[in-house]
Amino acid sequence: MVLRWLSGFARISERSSRSRDAARVASRCLLNLFPTRSIVTDSLNAPEVLPELSVSATRLKQAKLKKTPFDHSGGHPGKRWVQRALDVMFEVGNQAIFRRWEADPLPPVKGGVIYVATHINGLVDPMVITRVQKKRVISLGRHDLTTRPVIGWWARKFGTQPVLRRAEIEAGVVDAQFARYINDRSMLTVAACLAAGHSGVVMPEGKSHQDCRLHALRTGSSRSALAAAAIADEKGLPAPVIQTVGLHWRTHYWLRTDHYVEFGESIEIPSTHSAEDRTRLAAGEWVEPSHDDTIALRNRIFDALSPLTPSAPDWPTLRAWKLLAHMGANKADTPLKTLRDEVHAYREVRDVVGDSSQDSLLDEAREAAEILHSRDLDATALAQNRRLSPKSMGERAQGILGALLMISTLPIVLPSSGAQWGLARFMADGSDEGLDARTSYYMLAAMFSPVFFWPPIAFSYVALTGNGILALDDFTAFVLVILAFYIAARICILGYDLWSDNATASRRVKLSRSEDGERLTELLESIDYRLGALK
Repeated sequence: MVLRWLSGFARISERSSRSRDAARVASRCLLNLFPTRSIVTDSLNAPEVLPELSVSATRLKQAKLKKTPFDHSGGHPGKRWVQRALDVMFEVGNQAIFRRWEADPLPPVKGGVIYVATHINGLVDPMVITRVQKKRVISLGRHDLTTRPVIGWWARKFGTQPVLRRAEIEAGVVDAQFARYINDRSMLTVAACLAAGHSGVVMPEGKSHQDCRLHALRTGSSRSALAAAAIADEKGLPAPVIQTVGLHWRTHYWLRTDHYVEFGESIEIPSTHSAEDRTRLAAGEWVEPSHDDTIALRNRIFDALSPLTPSAPDWPTLRAWKLLAHMGANKADTPLKTLRDEVHAYREVRDVVGDSSQDSLLDEAREAAEILHSRDLDATALAQNRRLSPKSMGERAQGILGALLMISTLPIVLPSSGAQWGLARFMADGSDEGLDARTSYYMLAAMFSPVFFWPPIAFSYVALTGNGILALDDFTAFVLVILAFYIAARICILGYDLWSDNATASRRVKLSRSEDGERLTELLESIDYRLGALK
């Protein structure tokens, strides 16, 4: 049965020879059903859309941009203690906004690394990459990231290099000459650091967007990469590489969702500059690589990165692929338990079926998936019998326990974390940055709570209570209060997760009793029958 073939999509995540064989059988059989279905993923057909400028992006602060630290000798322009502090802050932020997370083993490398990924989740994208790699990071960022209050100070101390995009130039925010000066200076700093063995995190699309396919890539990452290879060649250092990264989310703009960091193909960077130009680059003078070499490397990055993205024509099609993957896995008694499993399973469906825009089977899968999505559910809500999972007694008990945990920690959580999370909610809802900015604000609230909010609150509490906290000295009491803030926040988040599971179960039950639920059952039975009939 094709359902058994589809189960190979689930088994591929187990990385066993049996699962790979099953996936290959599925591919051969489904190719007979969808012989002309393919997704165009070449760079010539990628969307070329300039970003809509936010208010912040139109606020050019030339003086601050000129003062942004840079270093063309290969030394890192940031402060090492800031990198260490941000490592801890990223971990706190990751724990706060994500429920589960996974990452592939880090590929071994001797020289510098440029991590490249698609960019649909704002500041969260570089955060999840930075926290799983081991080297010191040099980064490129939108110009206002380095000039904003608070965030800008941290970005400059971290060593972030500002970039002025074509969108700012065409909108008249900045003149081309100043943009060229800043961009060349920033790219040379990044290239020198990469040649010296540091790593960089770059979103080569040049903007954050909300499409489920890769947009056309800018040339900045390719130009910096070629310059880095030239500098490393001149200095006799290990050549840097480009490491493609797949960033995957259950639902990227939700709090407490899952994420998976996937490492794909590593791309060797050729040394294409002349001997004279290599010397000039190593001496601190920016030299542009040739246009042909830049475009060739950019196209190689696109071709290697695109398969690691959803690479779907639209979100309904992606959700349909996931639905088919889950149905096959459930039928084979190998449910997709993790996001990693789901990604590798739906990718097999994608690579065989494509978008199949005229195929009624995929149309039914799209309709079924959209019914689930309209109720804030996804294919994980399905049981192995093709029905919505019923609400269990355990989920009811978890909901009660979760509510009790949240209520019990409110006296500590509200004064320590309530203001910043309320501000994050206000800014997320009112931002003109786009849907992807929502989790960025929550991430920042979680990251900066231990730095800016908890210490003064804890100090005030200790000062007001004197020696009343177990008669301890003030510093010990201060540390214990900070620790109490963290533990209370973690317990409250755990309570929210338990309560959320109960709420999800209630939505499943409500959907199953509705007209949409009846239609969903019809669609799932039809999909199951049509797949079974193709054995």
